[in-house]
Amino acid sequence: MFPTGLSPPNSSVQEVRQASDGNSTSKKRKLNNTDKEDFDPISSPKANCASSTSSSNHIQKKLRFEDSLDFIGLDVKMAEESSTSQQIKNKSLLLSPIAVGHHANGLTKASTVSSFANSKPGSAKKLVIKNFKDKPKLPENYTDETWQKLKEAVEAIQNSTSIKYNLEELYQAVENLCSYKISANLYRQLRQICEDHIKAQIHQFREDSLDSVLFLKKIDKCWQDHCRQMIMIRSIFLFLDRTYVLQNSMLPSIWDMGLELFRTHIISDQKVQNKTIDGILLLIERERNGEAIDRSLLRSLLSMLSDLQIYQDSFEHRFLEETNHLYAAEGQRLMQEREVPEYLHHVNKRLEEEADRVITYLDQSTQKPLIATVEKQLLGEHLTAVLQKGLNHLLDENRIQDLSLLYQLFSRVRGGVQVLLQHWIEYIKAFGSTIVINPEKDKTMVQELLDFKDKVDHVIDVCFLKNEKFVNAMKEAFETFINKRPNKPAELIAKYVDSKLRAGNKEATDEELEKMLDKIMIIFRFIYGKDVFEAFYKKDLAKRLLVGKSASVDAEKSMLSKLKHECGAAFTSKLEGMFKDMELSKDIMIQFKQYMQNQNVPGNIELTVNILTMGYWPTYVPMEVHLPAEMVKLQEIFKTFYLGKHSGRKLQWQSTLGHCVLKAEFKEGKKELQVSLFQTLVLLMFNEGEEFSLEEIKQATGIEDGELRRTLQSLACGKARVLSKSPKGKDVEDGDKFTCNDDFRHKLFRIKINQIQMKETVEEQTSTTERVFQDRQYQIDAAIVRIMKMRKTLSHNLLVSEVYNQLKFPVKPADLKKRIESLIDRDYMERDKENPNQYNYVA
Repeated sequence: MFPTGLSPPNSSVQEVRQASDGNSTSKKRKLNNTDKEDFDPISSPKANCASSTSSSNHIQKKLRFEDSLDFIGLDVKMAEESSTSQQIKNKSLLLSPIAVGHHANGLTKASTVSSFANSKPGSAKKLVIKNFKDKPKLPENYTDETWQKLKEAVEAIQNSTSIKYNLEELYQAVENLCSYKISANLYRQLRQICEDHIKAQIHQFREDSLDSVLFLKKIDKCWQDHCRQMIMIRSIFLFLDRTYVLQNSMLPSIWDMGLELFRTHIISDQKVQNKTIDGILLLIERERNGEAIDRSLLRSLLSMLSDLQIYQDSFEHRFLEETNHLYAAEGQRLMQEREVPEYLHHVNKRLEEEADRVITYLDQSTQKPLIATVEKQLLGEHLTAVLQKGLNHLLDENRIQDLSLLYQLFSRVRGGVQVLLQHWIEYIKAFGSTIVINPEKDKTMVQELLDFKDKVDHVIDVCFLKNEKFVNAMKEAFETFINKRPNKPAELIAKYVDSKLRAGNKEATDEELEKMLDKIMIIFRFIYGKDVFEAFYKKDLAKRLLVGKSASVDAEKSMLSKLKHECGAAFTSKLEGMFKDMELSKDIMIQFKQYMQNQNVPGNIELTVNILTMGYWPTYVPMEVHLPAEMVKLQEIFKTFYLGKHSGRKLQWQSTLGHCVLKAEFKEGKKELQVSLFQTLVLLMFNEGEEFSLEEIKQATGIEDGELRRTLQSLACGKARVLSKSPKGKDVEDGDKFTCNDDFRHKLFRIKINQIQMKETVEEQTSTTERVFQDRQYQIDAAIVRIMKMRKTLSHNLLVSEVYNQLKFPVKPADLKKRIESLIDRDYMERDKENPNQYNYVA
């Protein structure tokens, strides 16, 4: 029984050959259909078994079919071979198809049970199962009826109405059609019905009355409907998609076919495409101007363009062009209107907005060219203008956050960091030069340099992320501007260190002092004339040690170790020698006190002597003064004591560095005055008389005129006026008379009046500078002779080049030429007779 009109499968003739002893005859029997039985091949995919019998025994075997849907009929062949005979007899078996099943879609498939007999006991049997040779034919109207069902289902999906048929039934119908090689026709018909539907959609978009947003919403709805419909259609025609389409590489899948049709008939329409792209660009422009828009609509439309593979050609190119024009105009306008910090924040805001657009609705491929466009138009075109207009202002006001943003933005643009680096160097040189070159700033130069260095370091660490290029550029810039004014910075740094290491400096703790010395050493590294620093530092160190004004021996030695690490042992050897002298002097004074106790020398003066090695200490001009007899006697006793211990040595007294403590009585009471030796000689005169003139004091003490005027000025015109001067005035003039100020008052018991010793006189400064220049000449001479002795013959340019390499301080070419001439005059070298530009060493 075939309810859908499918004709029953043809009966097939089966041949069974059976071999037995002595029987060579063959027989053929007609096999007829014996029975038909309905069954469901899906729920019962197993074929029934065939049984064979013989006269002596009964054997049953079961045959299992893995896929009953593919078997319409069976051939059963049974062969039996005999070991004694090669003759073959044919016997016929009866094959009865006993089970026929049908599906709801009308296709019928059958399973067959075969039975066979005539096998001898003990014989080997072989069973071979084959398909029917012919497939059953489809009914004449099956294909058309099935397609009509499928067409109705597709149209129902397209019109958003209910589908009359079960989806599983539709799926099975497609599978059946594909099984009978109707796939190509089915695909073609499906494409045609989809194409007709999509073509019909285009008319709704050709109305001019729609505004851009409504038009975009309509396009979006059409696209969403199309996608939903194609998903449903593909699920019904999935078997077609996975068999026929998959085997034909030239054919697009059903989903791709839908995209292709939508692209061809909707979006490729020039009017529709232009209106769509214009609408999208208009929405983006509105958002950039601060208006709220429907971002989900944009995301959906741009996703559509991407899926249709026209995103780049139709949208991205135009979008980037519009972006370029917008930001080019905006950059030009805002650079004129806004200050640099505001402009930088605006650029950063724009970059964040565009990055957010990429995340929200643009395709990821747009990110790189979009951000590059914004960076180019808002930053790349205005790098120099931004720096010229605002960098100095940002650095002067120490705008850390704005500088960080500036560096961050400039890092995004090719060449941005390099341009910033150049302006950074120029700023440091310009600002540093104003500190160094102006003589009016000498008093504050070093402190300003330290503050500037701290500020620059902070900017590099926080804003420029410790970029090595900026660190190196800063060092080069400092080195350049600090040496624009030769020697003076070195001198002032030495004096600054002296002010910090003196006793009475309560500004800093030991830790702060150590940090300050580290900072000073950084500035010190940039200086070329380190010999100038050494000379002034040595002079000031000597005063601190001899007058007892050093704040801390630990701090002094710490500074010494820093200088040794920076400049080498040769640089600090003399300074270390000064400390050794001070320690040895302490030991000698302990021995001298024991010696004095043994000698029982009368008097109440306590003498302390510092023994200084001439080569270590600064050069002092000896000054002969008239000392009181008690002091002269003590000097002689010490001389006898010292030379008795160290024969062959010579002692030279340096009166300029001596200091004393005097006990004085005033109307207010007793005071102790800490004074220099020269101040002591002047004050002791007032034990002998009431009033003395400048000339009388000069004659009695033997102090040099300039030094005496300074001494009297400190006693009569300073803060602690132990003497009275008439007439009154700030300066000491010829003819001025001095008396003891009995009414002197002071809150302290011990009063320091010897600060004058620590002050540097103009003569001292000049002599120190001259001594440095003199030492430099010796160093230049030594370098030239050393080079010529090694090379024997050398041209002028090469000689100058090598001398510059060896010297650690800057030398003017004119000064170098003078030293060469001096050495030629002193016969250390000579000009070549044939080539005057060449020198020969004279042995």
